[in-house]
Amino acid sequence: MIKVAEHWDKGIVDLATEAGLKALEDANSKNIDYLIISNMSSIFNNRQGNLAIAIADNMGLTGVPTYRVDAACGSGGSAIHLAYSIVKSTGKRVLVIGVEKLSDAITTVNTSSMMLAEDWSTGLVSGGTFVSLNALALRYYLDKYNADHDKIMMLPVIEHKNAMTNPFAQFHREITLDAVKKSPYVADPLHLLECSAYGDGAAAVVLENMQGDVEIIASEVATDAFRIANRDNPARFNAVFEAAKRAYMKSGISHRDIDVLEVHDAFSITGVIALEELGFADIGEGWKMISEDKIGLSGEIPTNTFGGLKARGHPVGATGVYQIAEITLQLRGDAGSNQVENARIGLTENIGGIATTAAVHVLRKREMM
Repeated sequence: MIKVAEHWDKGIVDLATEAGLKALEDANSKNIDYLIISNMSSIFNNRQGNLAIAIADNMGLTGVPTYRVDAACGSGGSAIHLAYSIVKSTGKRVLVIGVEKLSDAITTVNTSSMMLAEDWSTGLVSGGTFVSLNALALRYYLDKYNADHDKIMMLPVIEHKNAMTNPFAQFHREITLDAVKKSPYVADPLHLLECSAYGDGAAAVVLENMQGDVEIIASEVATDAFRIANRDNPARFNAVFEAAKRAYMKSGISHRDIDVLEVHDAFSITGVIALEELGFADIGEGWKMISEDKIGLSGEIPTNTFGGLKARGHPVGATGVYQIAEITLQLRGDAGSNQVENARIGLTENIGGIATTAAVHVLRKREMM
């Protein structure tokens, strides 16, 4: 993993190469059969098309079959799913690199770029943004379930605390509930400190058959209606529910078996809804779980133990790969001050759009076999 930050001295290809070489070093081999790059906005933000080939060439991997995966914010999880499918079907060795370089673009460009995750023709052109759509989901959730917004706003507070000891985190400062409540609205009722920030980052993972001390025991991707306006309930993430249901079935476990969890909290509300759709809370009651004793490092289900998207950072196309890397560290026992005691099974949930795409992965420490 690369620290999520504003990397003014490195380009998007540089970041991807650095993460990829680190992953190959960790795997103790430079030989791979496939290279998969996950990225959302290189063409729009960085004016770099054919990104996967540019990275392959820079890494000296010309000749290796190379692909780019774009599923908006869910690109990383979808890329891992593709790699998993290749490994399971062919036995080949796959390097997945997630990368995003957002600091090169001004805020208005990034805002337009992120809206590509939904329907540009009916959204941005009429004044909508990705932030405002998530704010609408939050407003609907608060009204429908009579939820306590203060509870929801505790999620970034807990995550910033976790990020303090994560060397790869974008933000190394704690925040208070009062600070979240007093931060300006970006789209009522969504406060600034309930939103992940723009940043540059890259993370990489090597997948191969029957090697290593951590295994993926289920990898599932599901989709929902493209436009949130076309859904019966914008506070339900049906794609997450479906992907999780399949993942639990394939792995032979339930949510009760999960020791450590990574959810996609690009906004506070998306993290809360994820807890419900993954089975950890009843629908409309995920907000009741947002406390240290429930999701903190020593809680019932430690969640976003390295800071999540809010505090570790959300380099969009790389986020799902960061999640896999972080759960791997937990299951290896290499999470340092962020270590969850006796972590044996972990789950990641990565979404694109407003859960238009959802990738759910279940990982297990191999010694359990």
